[in-house]
Amino acid sequence: MDNILEISNLSKHYPTFDLQNISFSVPCGSIVGLVGENGAGKTTTIKLILNEIRRDSGNIRVFGMDNIREERKIKELIGVVFDESYFYGEFRAQDIASILKKVYRTWDDALFSRCLAQFKLPKDKMIREYSKGMKMKLSIASALAHKPRLLILDEATSGLDPIIRSDILDLLLDFIQDETHGILFSSHITSDLEKVADYITFIHEGKIVFHRSKDDLIYRCGILKCGSADFQRVNRKDLIRWRKNEFGYEALVSNRAAACRAYPNLVVDNASIDDIMLFFVKGEKP
Repeated sequence: MDNILEISNLSKHYPTFDLQNISFSVPCGSIVGLVGENGAGKTTTIKLILNEIRRDSGNIRVFGMDNIREERKIKELIGVVFDESYFYGEFRAQDIASILKKVYRTWDDALFSRCLAQFKLPKDKMIREYSKGMKMKLSIASALAHKPRLLILDEATSGLDPIIRSDILDLLLDFIQDETHGILFSSHITSDLEKVADYITFIHEGKIVFHRSKDDLIYRCGILKCGSADFQRVNRKDLIRWRKNEFGYEALVSNRAAACRAYPNLVVDNASIDDIMLFFVKGEKP
């Protein structure tokens, strides 16, 4: 099995929003970053994967199994972390273990204890006394302790300080060292995805804009900057999107190195994921 998660032609209709023919995959041993503005369809996609809402059409296969027909088997093998902790505040970490060991047949108390120790989380402290970062680490420890093969993270690093985010990113990289594992990581913090993701899936207004290798995006794409006269001489075939500003023109190019050779007198900067998203949403087509 090459892909741990496969989504094809997935659609969901709402009165004010449509998720339209979404298709992408999470290869084994990889992290796929799911990006898009608020309301683009990221959380809807995750809820459909988890069968929290029913799809109108399309297919979702996890570990080669249909996510509806084999829901119980699949959920034994998935760890899920949302942007907030939903554990009852009067519980302690040891209470979480007592409950979840009855839910997951593969729950590992020793692994949970090691995660708590690694994250420096006290077992006997009430969860309501945890900081936001501590609550997030507890959620991740709980997701890992039943030995999942797929982690699904929905804004799991949102609102956390850089040190805690770095710890979590290191843990994610460790997780996928096992080539049978995979991660779907929805995040607005694209700098985190630039550090750890292998692929980027960009959803805009319920549609997939692109699903591409992260390295192909940030190392090949570039931003060409020039004045009006120079822009008129640029071959439109070299451009993906362009924008006019008070200083002249900026254009997203698919091959930065080629653009540097073709236009040696013009500035061609590196492009971040944020830059690329902005051009696709706000830019003009050539």
